[in-house]
Amino acid sequence: MTVTRELLAYYEQDREHDRLREGRGRLEFWRTQDVLRRILPPAPARVLDVGGGTGVHAEWLSADGYEVELLDPIPSHVERAAELAGVTARLGDARELPVPDGSADAVLLLGPLYHLAERADRVRALAEARRAVRPGGLVDAATISRYSAIHDGIYQGFYLQDGFRAAAHAAAADGVMLSPRSGFTAYLHDPDEVLDEFTDAGLPEVERYGLEGAFWLYGDVNDWLDDSERRTLILDAQRAVESVPSLLGVSGHMLTAARRDHPGSP
Repeated sequence: MTVTRELLAYYEQDREHDRLREGRGRLEFWRTQDVLRRILPPAPARVLDVGGGTGVHAEWLSADGYEVELLDPIPSHVERAAELAGVTARLGDARELPVPDGSADAVLLLGPLYHLAERADRVRALAEARRAVRPGGLVDAATISRYSAIHDGIYQGFYLQDGFRAAAHAAAADGVMLSPRSGFTAYLHDPDEVLDEFTDAGLPEVERYGLEGAFWLYGDVNDWLDDSERRTLILDAQRAVESVPSLLGVSGHMLTAARRDHPGSP
């Protein structure tokens, strides 16, 4: 992806690292962890964490025994991730991965598709992930819901602002969100369009997982996440409905996973 001044300025503030470790962002983090721990091949498999940022997921993957290589286009992210135990980090673009064919057991794209506004670039990134993973290996990508800006805008009060409201409704119509807050363009997916992008990248058989469900919009969600017993209940509740098609678009984020076919597979 093209690293614009606006994108660089946003991520240099280290917001993403803290967002997933604090407040209701923890629901996305723990649910991502929950899904990946169920679908990844067993450690010590080799995981390529594309667009992995400062290593918020690479850190626990390494602790779980995985061999993790992180690629990210933001220099400060790479520097910070490289300090994590067991993690190799270097600069890289999701659309042109600097790795050999079939060299990973799993490829994660837990951020790149947000920043590729052109469909051709998103399909190219998914196709690169397919190339980089071994036959039978896992490709897993995160997307932001087409409707999340409207939902989050109401929750946080941004919807009262004319500029944000217009941007959120534009994103709900065509997926492209020029955020008045961050200053950079993001792409928001309809849950069903992800299927076509995976198919065009050579990954036709997918599973979809809504991460937060409706729970990220509950006013007392932080109270649930702060309490270990209630946190277990809310994670179990979302796991029970994570793949219900009619609920996927309510989640702020969705994971889509597919396995690369073995040669000669029908």
